[in-house]
Amino acid sequence: MAKGWNDERPMSPHLTIWKWHPTMLSSILHRATGIVLYIGLLKICFFLAALAMGPKYFDRVKGIIYSPLGTVAFFVFFGILIYHFLNGLRHLFWDIGKGFDPKFANGLSLAIIVASIVIAAALTYVLVGSF
Repeated sequence: MAKGWNDERPMSPHLTIWKWHPTMLSSILHRATGIVLYIGLLKICFFLAALAMGPKYFDRVKGIIYSPLGTVAFFVFFGILIYHFLNGLRHLFWDIGKGFDPKFANGLSLAIIVASIVIAAALTYVLVGSF
């Protein structure tokens, strides 16, 4: 019981006492990627606004996109976007009552992480041209 509490109610379990498993990691990553996608969308809006401002800004944005840092940023953004999409499909699968077996759910969580990395690498290579 926490100090300062006057009753005998039990405290809620904390994350540090739970045994980590892929489905738990997947749930946390899904929330985190949603936040990062929101921030990334704002960055994309700024890039599009710069592109609309004329050739000078277009060349500047093009230089950023095709730089090594830009390539890494695209890879990370594509990975996050694809992960969030695939994990959202997993949640829709759960909504119809399928895939609740712990072994299957954990395996699917890991498969989604691996697939996101592979697809993001391929997409970055195709769209940016290097990796």
